Amino acid sequence: MNRLEILRFALRGLLANKMRSALTTLGILIGVAAVILLVAVGEGSSQSIQKNIQRLGANTLTISPSFTGGGGRGGPAGGGQNTGPRTQARQLTLADAEALADRAAAPSVASVSPVVTAGSATATYEAASHDIGQLVGTYPSYFEAMNKQVARGTYFFNDDVLAARKVMVLGTTVAEELFGDLDPIGRQVGVSGVPFTVVGVLKESGSTGMQDADDVALAPLPAVQQSLTGFGPLGSIVVRATGASATASAQAEVTAILNQRHGVTGGAAADYRILNQATLQETVSAATGTFTVLLGAVAAISLLVGGIGITNIMLVTVTERTREIGIRKAIGAPRGAILGQFLMEATLLSLVGGLSGVLVAFAGTRFTIAGIEPVLVPSSVALALGVSVGIGLFFGGYPANRAAKLRPIQALRHE
Repeated sequence: MNRLEILRFALRGLLANKMRSALTTLGILIGVAAVILLVAVGEGSSQSIQKNIQRLGANTLTISPSFTGGGGRGGPAGGGQNTGPRTQARQLTLADAEALADRAAAPSVASVSPVVTAGSATATYEAASHDIGQLVGTYPSYFEAMNKQVARGTYFFNDDVLAARKVMVLGTTVAEELFGDLDPIGRQVGVSGVPFTVVGVLKESGSTGMQDADDVALAPLPAVQQSLTGFGPLGSIVVRATGASATASAQAEVTAILNQRHGVTGGAAADYRILNQATLQETVSAATGTFTVLLGAVAAISLLVGGIGITNIMLVTVTERTREIGIRKAIGAPRGAILGQFLMEATLLSLVGGLSGVLVAFAGTRFTIAGIEPVLVPSSVALALGVSVGIGLFFGGYPANRAAKLRPIQALRHE
């Protein structure tokens, strides 16, 4: 009996019980589709996080106060944690930012942007009002460091900072809430009762998790301090290195300057922390990679369940067709033909289920799942399909071998 005849007998056997074959195939379909889709969701979330980090630039350092005794040369993106004794905590000041901008002391630093953030600010225009998610007072260099691009109008400039002019650049959410279809450029908005003139509107950034990245307004630092926050400490300092390759050097220079200014010596813990975007990106990549593997492993359990289903169905099939097997062996069918037929049936079940699962998964990746756009990973498709075929061979092996070992006399006596 050649392979074509074995295939024909296998197809006839499967089509004799269409509903049973379809349900068995469904188990494999669900398993394969689950593996591919969950890996796609994991990859999609990973790429989404990476894009959000890349928007800030791989050569950006963010310095913020630390009151827990760690930071500076430590923290998640600034190196190893320092467990030495705490120093007297000092706030970040404008003088710190000016010291970091000294090109002689920090040649790897391209720009320094001091930042203050108003805790709560309500913007109004005529009858419309909106609570701004984040109102930032800073320098013009902040726009380049944080990759904030203007869609309409312009940025504010250093002259605006020196003159403490009350001008403002709005995020798209704030602009839409206050002005609707009107052009906001040149119009005045009241921010907690203080008039600011809109000079620009940022390009849309989209949401970052639960936070709307477009619900933001930026104004010159002195204007925000005079009108809203007072001349207290800075909330953070954004430092842009001269290039991605110079980020580590810039961090070392920033650390040395701040340690000197804040009196951090020996094994003392720094009262600030540095967030390095490049290091953060590497950490997130490793974490999301592990998350994707975990999702795939969980989904693979359903493939295993589908394989057990194939074993169960094939054992039932062998029992039902015992007399048929006896007749075929009695008229000369070799053991290999019987074995091959039942292995072929199991493999066809898993192959059809696997291919159907790939199609379902491909269709599923066209939709947004839990706010994430899945990204199809070709290797997951090949792996899931290969595993499904392997499952058919492995789990179909025992029933096929059992059928091939039946003796003709015993099989013919079976009722």
